Amino acid sequence: MKVVFESKNIYFVEVSKEFINDYLVMMNDNENVNRFFGVSNKVFTYEDESKWVEDEINANALVWSMIEKASNKFIGNIELMEMDDNGKELGIAITANMQNKGYGTEAIKSLLQYAKEKLQLKKIFLRTRLYNERAIHVYKKCGFSVYKEDQERYYMEIDL
Repeated sequence: MKVVFESKNIYFVEVSKEFINDYLVMMNDNENVNRFFGVSNKVFTYEDESKWVEDEINANALVWSMIEKASNKFIGNIELMEMDDNGKELGIAITANMQNKGYGTEAIKSLLQYAKEKLQLKKIFLRTRLYNERAIHVYKKCGFSVYKEDQERYYMEIDL
């Protein structure tokens, strides 16, 4: 497990096949996780997650698994995806048993600092479902503002 960066309570580590079972629990949780990604009721298999890990590693993707420092428990994943020449898109998923503990806010703030200082990014975007009120609250708390809205999503951004 290679730590790339860290915050007060979280290690941000490279994605790894050692976390596939954790990824499966998280991504197959329709109630708390995957319905917010528009993949409700999709059942992810070990092979799906294994291929995803392999693809992310091969692409040198900016995606990290989050591990709670105190217990070494898996928290979730956070990533910066290609969007356009102006910035990258933030994605975050937190497994149900680690939600409502402040990790989302801590993770996003830490990632924004890493993106600014280490990656020299100027802007981060994100998309979120209109009904994902908890995430919207966290994004606003971290400094994101809505720049566009459609029938399904808010589009938010932050200048770094």
